[in-house]
Amino acid sequence: MAEAIRLSLQSVREGRGGPFGAVVVRDGVIVGRGANEVTSANDPTAHAEIVAIRTACAAMGTFQLNGCVIYTSCEPCPMCLGAIYWARPDAVYYANTQEDAAAIGFDDAFLYHELSLPAPARKLPLRQMMRDEALVAFREWAAKADKIRY
Repeated sequence: MAEAIRLSLQSVREGRGGPFGAVVVRDGVIVGRGANEVTSANDPTAHAEIVAIRTACAAMGTFQLNGCVIYTSCEPCPMCLGAIYWARPDAVYYANTQEDAAAIGFDDAFLYHELSLPAPARKLPLRQMMRDEALVAFREWAAKADKIRY
């Protein structure tokens, strides 16, 4: 956790992004590090946890983090939490809370609320189109014998 916090401070001091840091650890060794790079990389998905997951997966040559633990300087936002679930680490430890983040302008309450609503009730319009055409890829995936499941 100390390294995740150090990365969050470094991010603030170097002006690379928000005050967030994360590390991925396997067998007591850091295999991935990340600090928030949203503003420096012009990438809204470059949250510390996402960057740490990407670097860990690249270093280990895998798309799953089984056997790993994530330490993050703040409770993960909905996007990061989704990515963490997909990455499948064994556990996540965090320092600051959602409420601590909201107090300095990083309020995810709106996102949590929106995600709890049915798609037609959300503020961002979500409209379905061309389902029949898109189902072709799904059918081919379902029939594919040599697919790599994830």
